[in-house]
Amino acid sequence: MEDFISDWVARHGADRDRLLPLLHAIQEEAGHIDPSLVPVLAEALNLSRADIHGVITFYHDFRHEPPARHVVKLCRAESCQARGGAAVEEAATRLLGVPMGEKRGDGRVSIEPVYCLGLCAIGPNALIDGRPVARIDTRMIEQLAVEVNA
Repeated sequence: MEDFISDWVARHGADRDRLLPLLHAIQEEAGHIDPSLVPVLAEALNLSRADIHGVITFYHDFRHEPPARHVVKLCRAESCQARGGAAVEEAATRLLGVPMGEKRGDGRVSIEPVYCLGLCAIGPNALIDGRPVARIDTRMIEQLAVEVNA
């Protein structure tokens, strides 16, 4: 990843405002931002390690370890909750065998909260492996469980 960071900085610059785009690029490339990269990033962008660590830990979308094979993000915003989101979350945690906010021990699936996907009128909603799914219900979660556990 050090070569990736060096190449990226050479193309895009090393200004402070390049940190977020660089972090997104790293996560896109590697699937997560390894904490060992904090000193490398600090040096490349001439920032403190605390600056880098603070940004990585502030934004919930940055991962510190490789993601599960399947990532299920369930909307917890008011609109989705009013449309049955709590029942979908209960079914997902039970059928997929993983608590909200965690990755299953076998690494096959994780369930993460997200607060609004912008599909409020057609909730409850989810992102499943980056794909928006509207009007998600228990039946869809059952189908997902079969796929994930196959």
